[in-house]
Amino acid sequence: MAFDAVFLSAVRGELSDALIGARIDKVQQPDRQSLILHMRGRDGTKKLLISASPNTPRIHLTETSPEKPAQPPMFCMLLRKHLTGGRLAEIAQPPMERLLELKFDCTDEMGEPCRKTLIAELMGRGANLILCGADGRIIDCIRRVDFEKADSRQVLPGLFYRYPPLVPKKNPAETDENALLAMLQAVELPIRLCDWLLQTFGGLSPLVCRELSYLACGDIDADLSAMAQAQRKQCAARLAKEFSAIAKCDFQPVMLLEGEVPKLFSYRTITQYGDCYRQTVQPSFSALLDAFYAGRDALARMKTRTQTLQKTVTTLYERALRKLETQKKELLQAADRDHLRQSGDLIMAHLGQIAKGQTVLRAENFYDPDLKEVSIALSPTLSPQQNAAKYYKDYAKAKTAEKRLTEQIALGEHERDYLAGVLDELSRAESEKDVVEIRQELEDGGYLRKGDKKRMKLPPSRPMHFRSTEGFAIYVGRNNRQNDLLTCKTAAKSDLWLHAQKQPGSHVIIDCGGKTPNDQTITEAAMLAAWFSQVRSGQNVAIDCAFVKHVKKPAGAKPGMVVYDQYRTIFVTPDGKLPEALAVTL
Repeated sequence: MAFDAVFLSAVRGELSDALIGARIDKVQQPDRQSLILHMRGRDGTKKLLISASPNTPRIHLTETSPEKPAQPPMFCMLLRKHLTGGRLAEIAQPPMERLLELKFDCTDEMGEPCRKTLIAELMGRGANLILCGADGRIIDCIRRVDFEKADSRQVLPGLFYRYPPLVPKKNPAETDENALLAMLQAVELPIRLCDWLLQTFGGLSPLVCRELSYLACGDIDADLSAMAQAQRKQCAARLAKEFSAIAKCDFQPVMLLEGEVPKLFSYRTITQYGDCYRQTVQPSFSALLDAFYAGRDALARMKTRTQTLQKTVTTLYERALRKLETQKKELLQAADRDHLRQSGDLIMAHLGQIAKGQTVLRAENFYDPDLKEVSIALSPTLSPQQNAAKYYKDYAKAKTAEKRLTEQIALGEHERDYLAGVLDELSRAESEKDVVEIRQELEDGGYLRKGDKKRMKLPPSRPMHFRSTEGFAIYVGRNNRQNDLLTCKTAAKSDLWLHAQKQPGSHVIIDCGGKTPNDQTITEAAMLAAWFSQVRSGQNVAIDCAFVKHVKKPAGAKPGMVVYDQYRTIFVTPDGKLPEALAVTL
């Protein structure tokens, strides 16, 4: 991973300059694996984010404000009890380890001064956040490790804290050119230089090891054993220069982008990729990490929150599709029923030719212009009249089934469209409020069982608010409840309503305020309707536009379902940058 121990030491230096002496005002835990400490110092209040996520462990200052959970986790409550008001005295890092110790001067329950330590182990799968008391015992941790999970080291409340097992590697900051040359000259077996660096020195990520190989030899795959002594001497000199920069803390926050998408980051410039990536220098390491992870964290957080609900709704949607397919097949069979009535008529016309126990009647079909002979199956246990009655009865059943199946298919198609809309809403959910409202809607609709536990009530979320270039307010529903509220309650009859044609998506309202918006405003609203729909990745998306007075909600219709007439259709291509450009910040 790019967040290696050298990178962490660069972050540590930055945090020490900004936070030493600052006091903790507030502790938040936006998810199970992350903390945000609000710390007030001489330069005002700063937010320190610490993540123990196995995929993205890190620590840095942040400008983002993740949504708070409805109920603070127990670890968050514990930290509030022990650390609120504590002053950060020191940030320590064992040499070339991805571990920081944040030492706070606090007061205990008796009001006596004491020191407590929040330890951030930022080591991939083993990432953890651990609170220790003045005696070195663990008060609690975000991820408990018992005897079943690890034999050598347990992390449990009440135990003395011990460092994770350290891998015996050399410290690059303490290795000079002579030592490097001796080590390089001792290598005889085939091995790539980048692999040798990774195995020999601590604190260096694979990315940095490849870069050092590229700088020293011009090749990330250079074989160390194939180098002549002169090459090894030259390699040692170049590596010593790089290690000296680490010892001097000569770092630079660098991000590599593919287009506008962040791909990699490091504490130094990266040249091995040539022109494949665009390289930018960030204002600080915290700004670098904030920009790199902000979007990813939001997506990962919402994916976790919606995963169970998404799976449930997907199952319901697939079940609705299977049911519809079966009903349509049955409808085709019911529609093809005339042969049943005709068989009954032919049996009645040939009663005298049917013997007792006969299983097949072969007769001319007087419904066929060519009078072709047909074979009609008979039940040997029934009389000829009873066989004819059975065909008439089956015909009547098929006729009734056609009527009922037509009604059920119409209802099934509405349900399919509704569930597709819910899936679309879940894919666009941005906050816990959105997820809670969607769950509540499904519970009210009978799709989910209402929970027994009382949930903390969250204030209702608001529709998204935008302003067109011309200055008209545009509102976009986040879910079906908001769609109903916008279209049927909030919007004036003279406002304009927009929606992706025959696709799940948000209702969009242009607040006309008695004025007539120009074509640019309508086009921008149509592009928002396309973006906040299931076809946001399409081109030339059809968007229907009508006055609100021509949009109606049928009695008994599911949330978000409306009918409309007297509309026009606009074709637009969604643009993901437009919502950000037109968004109104409240």
